[in-house]
Formats: sequence, C-alpha cells, structure tokens
Amino acid sequence: MIMTNSSMIGFILVGFSQRPQLEKILFVIVLVSYLLTLVGNAIIILISAIDPKLKTPMYFFLTHLSLVDICFTTSIVPQLLWNLRGPAKTITSLGCVIQLYVSLALGSSECVLLAVMAFDRYAAVCKPLHYAAVMNPQLCQALAAIAWLSGVGNALIQGTITLRLPRCGHRWLHHFFCEVPSMIKLACVDIHANEIQLFVASLVLLLLPLALIFTSYGHIAKVVIRLKSLQAWRRAMGTCASHLVVVTLFYGSITAVYIQPNSSYAHTHGKFISLFYTVMTPALNPLIYTLRNKEVKGALVKLFHRDLGA
Repeated sequence: MIMTNSSMIGFILVGFSQRPQLEKILFVIVLVSYLLTLVGNAIIILISAIDPKLKTPMYFFLTHLSLVDICFTTSIVPQLLWNLRGPAKTITSLGCVIQLYVSLALGSSECVLLAVMAFDRYAAVCKPLHYAAVMNPQLCQALAAIAWLSGVGNALIQGTITLRLPRCGHRWLHHFFCEVPSMIKLACVDIHANEIQLFVASLVLLLLPLALIFTSYGHIAKVVIRLKSLQAWRRAMGTCASHLVVVTLFYGSITAVYIQPNSSYAHTHGKFISLFYTVMTPALNPLIYTLRNKEVKGALVKLFHRDLGA
C-alpha cells in the first residue's frame, strides 16, 4: 500500500507499487546496474583522458556519451531506489520538475549524440585517408555542442509546455519517474494538441537522428560489400559493431514509449521499457565498448598495471 499525506505538495510515483515482491527484486537489479553505470562510464572517461592512443574523435564522442549516461541515470535512479525500498512513493514538485527537465535534456542529447557517432564511423570507414581532416577537433566540438544544445532546447520546450498544463489536483503519476508522456496524462483538459506536439518532437529528435544513422550505415554497408579483403571487412565491422549494438538497445526501447505513447503496448509495458533504457542501457554501454574494443581493453590493462605498480 502506498502511504501518502494529502497535505503534501508534490507527486506520487506509483511505479511498481502494485507488485511489492517485484519491487525487492528491482531494487537489487537497479542498484547493481547503477553502480555498473557509474564505474563503467567513469572508467571510459578516465582512460579516454589519460591514454594518448584514445585521443581520437571516436573516444571524444564516447566520453560525452558516458557523461550523458552518468548524468541521465543519476537524475532518475536515486529517487527510484528510494521509492522501491519503502511504502512512500512521493517526489516533491521541485524534484519532479528537475527530473523532468534533466532526464528529457539528456535523453534527447543521447539521441543526437548517437547520430553524430554514426557519422564519425562513416568517416572512418568511407573516408579513411581524409578521416583526420574531416573529423577535425573544431568539427568534433561543434557536433558535441549541437548534441547538448539540442537536448537542452527540447527539454525547455517540451518540459515547459507539459508543466503549464492544468492538473486540477491530479498528483498520481503512473510511472517511476517524471517524464513527458506520463505527465501529460495528469492534465484535466484536452491533451490532443499536446500529444501531437510530443509526436512531432519525437519525430525530430528520435526518427531524424535514426534516419541519419541508417544513412551513415547504408554508405558503410556499400563500402564493406565492395571490400575483397576478409581482414579489411572484419576491421570495418569491428569499427561499427559496438555502436550498432548501443543504437539498437537504446532506440529499440525509447521509440516504443515516445513514438506511440498511447498505444496499448506502451501503456502496458511502458514502465518496463523505460526501466530498460534508463537503467540497463547505460550500464551495458561501457561493457559493450570494452568487450569489443581492443584499444579500450589495452588502455584498461595499462591503467591497472600503473595502479599496481604505484
């Protein structure tokens, strides 16, 4: 049973409270995943900063991805863990507003950043002789800035429109964190226009980057097919494999929630889908890049040897 105080100002995050036994299991899973996210992504940021061999555009963007993942999960998971551990499922109004803006900004930034990383892989495979000239430091910094600014801009627009909707005292949020699709449902007015606005924003910040990713990998596929050397083919696939896995995990889950927020599938399984892309994917990203990348594994070996030697 959810314990609340009617005089409390804020929201009630229903989350998984209807399945108290599941909450205990989820608490352990979320806690372990969060720790893996913090440690794994922090290690990637560290080795990318200290290893000269990783001073490349790919690891520059990977560092930004790791930073986004750390901040994204931190905006959601501590509150989620607190709500999973006991009967109180409340979040203050200020906490909900901050969570809405921060998680929306970072989630949007990750969508654009993954598209930017796909363009980097296109340049590496399709323009190998001109890669350094194409992906120069100025362009890399500009692309990273675009990813961050587009996320902030989307959060300011969507978040502000959502928060301005009249709720008429409705405070029961049938989710485990404050996000736009769930917040819209609290409104006591016709939300059809808001749903259209959410759909359009999702097209721009989800499907447009995804289209750019498909375009980049379409060109990569053409180059790979032409390769007659098996070794060159494996090298090209190894360059892109990790990014492809990350894109599949992230986009496969987030599009189910944001493209059709009112579908029966999103309504029934939305919380579990959101749990996957907010908690599991950021924890898996460092493992995916580490296990499939010889340069990262080599940097990790050097780092641990240096620590042991010290």
